[in-house]
Amino acid sequence: MMAERQVIIVKEAQNLIKTIEQLVDYAKNPQPTTVLVFNYKYKTLDKRKALYKTLSKSAVVFESKKIYEDKIPSWIQSFLRAKQITITPKAALMLTEFLGNDLSKIANELNKLEIVVGAQKEITPEIIEENIGISKDFNNFELQKALGHLDHKKAYQIVRYFAQNSKQHPFVLTISILYMYFTKLMTLHTVRDKNPRTVAKALGVNPYFVNEYIAVSRNFPMKRISGVLETLRTYDTKSKGVGANLTPKDLYNELIYNILK
Repeated sequence: MMAERQVIIVKEAQNLIKTIEQLVDYAKNPQPTTVLVFNYKYKTLDKRKALYKTLSKSAVVFESKKIYEDKIPSWIQSFLRAKQITITPKAALMLTEFLGNDLSKIANELNKLEIVVGAQKEITPEIIEENIGISKDFNNFELQKALGHLDHKKAYQIVRYFAQNSKQHPFVLTISILYMYFTKLMTLHTVRDKNPRTVAKALGVNPYFVNEYIAVSRNFPMKRISGVLETLRTYDTKSKGVGANLTPKDLYNELIYNILK
């Protein structure tokens, strides 16, 4: 009331896909006292058509793309920094693995953790385990660490837990995370300058983990990594029922055996 402009927000504007081009004339001569916002979700306007071209000249077209999962830990740290809260690198990775790249879901969990930490002002794996239910010892981060250090016993313990809790630890997610992990190890072998900052940038990881990657790379030369990536592709296919009908337990056990053999 009595403001210079009124704000009108059209939600779910993607449902207007068949008629939205009719807004071209309005876009050419918008009402100066109205801020009109269209939330066009899950899809994008056709950049070849008149409406998009007109809006690009006379309005603001903002495209919010989903953040890739390897960028989520940094986003979590930045989100918490604004609240003057810190989070350990491992804790950030645990949240990323559990919540994926749904920022609204992540923000919701972080707001809950903000209440929990109080004056402590640091979120640790232990706090996440106690309040969100993610195991600090049995997760994909610990699995890739066990594989990297050729720790057979620990790796089999973790996948046994995964097989018993397959809904919380879907095989396809483990395959995806391990594929990214070994791809980073492959990239590491191509980086000549082993300065932590250079390596962290090349791998897209927190500098905190650089020494870990360098240590593990000694166990996995490029030829061995190529074999691991092929194994991961094979078991990704098997998990979808192609050429095999294995239980989660068998899938995990065979996967670990073939990576560590």
